[in-house]
Amino acid sequence: MSTRMCWATRVIDAPADELWELLVDLDRWPEWGPSVRHAALHGDRFEVGATGGVTTPFGASVPFEITAFEPGRRWAWKVLGLPATDHTVTPIDPHRCEVGFGVPLLARPYLLVCDRALERLDHIAASARVSLR
Repeated sequence: MSTRMCWATRVIDAPADELWELLVDLDRWPEWGPSVRHAALHGDRFEVGATGGVTTPFGASVPFEITAFEPGRRWAWKVLGLPATDHTVTPIDPHRCEVGFGVPLLARPYLLVCDRALERLDHIAASARVSLR
């Protein structure tokens, strides 16, 4: 990674694999991503080089490309050809993980959106725990 990044992170009481699935399931992006109304992948594999489109809450549809992918751990993308968010999941123990969103330094104000996304992910994980009881 040559671009300097700034990060928003949060420890979430859920297994890392559950959070990873939320981060790579495009159908679930609108649930946790405040800047996403819809997302679609061109093709069927979420991997480096995969492309797609994301629709913002304002109705604009923009192209994206996956630029990094480490299964279960990290993925990053370009949106409109520009480096965008880096997404990470780091296991802490079998029942907790740290989820992080990194953005290029020039996009530092976007960390407010990332903080909101982390709150939503935490809420989704908490709701899943409640429904399992």
